[in-house]
Order: sequence, then C-alpha cells, then structure tokens
Amino acid sequence: MLLLWIILFAAFGGIASAAFALVFLWVPEERSARILPHFVSFATGALLGAALLGLLPEAMAGAGPSGAHDIGLVMVVGLGVFFVIEKLVLWWHAHAQDEEGAPQQPHAHHDHGHDRASGVLVLVGDSIHNALDGVLIAAAFLGDLSLGLVTTFAVAAHEIPHRVGDFAILVHAGLSRRRALLLNLATGIASMIGATAAYFGLRRANAVLPFALAFAAAGFLYIAVAGLIPGLHRRSDPRTSAAQVLLISLGIAVIALTERLTHR
Repeated sequence: MLLLWIILFAAFGGIASAAFALVFLWVPEERSARILPHFVSFATGALLGAALLGLLPEAMAGAGPSGAHDIGLVMVVGLGVFFVIEKLVLWWHAHAQDEEGAPQQPHAHHDHGHDRASGVLVLVGDSIHNALDGVLIAAAFLGDLSLGLVTTFAVAAHEIPHRVGDFAILVHAGLSRRRALLLNLATGIASMIGATAAYFGLRRANAVLPFALAFAAAGFLYIAVAGLIPGLHRRSDPRTSAAQVLLISLGIAVIALTERLTHR
C-alpha cells in the first residue's frame, strides 16, 4: 500500500506539474511573465520549509544525538552532489540552446537535426532531474506519510516554473505543442522509476533512511538557495522585493501548516 502511495505522489510531482505548467503557455506572454516570478518566490519558501521544518527534523530524530555529526556530513555531501548535478543540467541546456541556434549546414535539406538534438538533451536532463525527485519523495514517505505529502508539494511547486521553461524550449526547437506536452509528461515517468527504486533500496536499509532524508533536505536547500534565490535578486525594487518576501513567507507557512495538520 505504501508503494502505491509513493508511486502516485511521485507521478503527481513529476507529471501533474508538467500538465499544470501547460496552462501558462496559453496565457498571454506579458501576463505569464508577471505571474511566473511569483510562483518562483512561493516555491522558494516551500522548499525551505520542507527542508528545515520537515525533512531535517525527521532525519535528526531518526539518527539521534549520536548521529548529528553524520547528518551534517551527509548534508555537506548532498550539497556537493546537487552542485555537480546542476552543472550537468546547465551544460545540457546550454548545449541544447547552442544546437538550436547553430546555422544549418549546406545541403542539410532542412532536416532539423540540431532541433532534434536540443530536444533530446532537454528531455534527458529532465528525466534525470525527475528521477532524483522521485528518490526524494520515496525517502520522505518512508520516513512519515505527512512528510511525504509535504515533500511532494514542495517538488511540484518548484517543478511548475521549471517545466514552463523546458516546454518553451521544446516548442521553440520545432516540436508541436501536443508532442512537446506528451514528451514533457513522459519524463515524469522517471520520477516513478526513481521512487520505486528508492522504495526497495531504502526499505531494506532502515538505518540509512535518516541520512536519505538529510540528503533530500540538502537538495531542497540547494535548489532554493543556489537555484531560485539568485533569480529573485535580479529585481530589487521595493514593491517586487516586498512581494517576494511575502510569497516566500507564504510558502514556508503553508508547509508549516501542513506539517501541523498532518501530525495531529
């Protein structure tokens, strides 16, 4: 039964977020450009809340006082791993954009080979990213059902703006909106594969679970602090900054409220 819950919520985190992101592509570009930064601010708060109010306390409780140092070590390693992963994803995306913008060679007969290559790179990067999200969701559910719900919510929140960007790249690379949507949804299957593998791997090693939760917390912290917050700093006018602070606080508050309600 727990495996079914994990697969369903991994599917929600990986697939439903892609479907929801499609809505933004039908919104006029000017309005979408105003709305998406608000989602990024909210997602930042949700990730910080899930990491510091959900995953990390659960990891510390599971490891006990004697394991606190090891939890800290795992978080340091986790931050390093996510740094490397982000470097790879950025390389894929940069290479995809280079391929997309490269001039056609003579006698290429407009076969759009560069466009297909850029689409493949984006899809590979998304699949790896989603598989890792599935691992984080499974680890959270194995720790506690409410922790799994909070983690899934945080994953979905930060995936929506990410999926909008990737969907736009696929369409710009020459795919129809329908095909781009189907392929974007298909990458969500990787989250279910990652979740299933993590379920069977972590269930047989309960002693490892607190450290898996610490690794997940490190991932959420890295995404929020290194991935999302620098983008928020690009706009520093008082009105935008106030809105960012409020939405980050709202994201944290939603996670805190969810934690409180689900632990009753």
